[in-house]
Amino acid sequence: MTMPEPSVPRRGRTGRRTAFALALLAIVVCGVGLTLRTAAAHADEHPAGALVALLALGCAGAAGLRGRHRLRGAFGATAGWRGDRAAPAPEAVPPVDYTAMDAAEFERAIADLCARDGCTDVQVVGGAGDLGADVLATTPDGRRLVVQCKRYGPDHKVGSQDLQRFGGTCFTIHGAHIAALVTTSDFTGPALEYAARGGILCLDARALAAWSDGGAPPPWRQGGGAEGAERGGLAPGAYS
Repeated sequence: MTMPEPSVPRRGRTGRRTAFALALLAIVVCGVGLTLRTAAAHADEHPAGALVALLALGCAGAAGLRGRHRLRGAFGATAGWRGDRAAPAPEAVPPVDYTAMDAAEFERAIADLCARDGCTDVQVVGGAGDLGADVLATTPDGRRLVVQCKRYGPDHKVGSQDLQRFGGTCFTIHGAHIAALVTTSDFTGPALEYAARGGILCLDARALAAWSDGGAPPPWRQGGGAEGAERGGLAPGAYS
């Protein structure tokens, strides 16, 4: 059985082409210099010889141009080969698993999202005596944002009592222009009804993932709060 001949690596072939083009270009340059020198020395004595020298110079120039094009092609092929090898595939960024965080980590993660999207004066204030506020911030357009964070499991929905407690302090105590309750779970129907009446934005697990991944704008760009309707945002309540 005839064994196939091993193929020459692309890089080796490109290197030989480059060396050949350089050698050809050097020969052409030397030939042109010698021809010009000879023609200048004998132009008066031998006009015909000078004409022949000029013709030879023209041929050498044409050959030099061809060699230059070959050289460019060889360097271009080498650059392309190196570029193909040097470009790594982009790595996919895994989604954030908020359910794996504890309550304090979840509050910090929400604060980081607010800061990432342009909020200033971001504070994590959750804890004993927080009166319903876990994150305070100032939105890019100067409004006060008050967020409560509920890190619940998928079977533990945020109920109406949670919204009522938050609604009783977010505007009157914390002076919210925009109030939002963010959870890793979902909301009950009565909770969403109260939020719609009280002007509170509700972000469930799906809405939180969309905000985190950049697939949805931050909640303060969706209206809500005491000024949501006047600013043309979405009605308060579910945001998903």
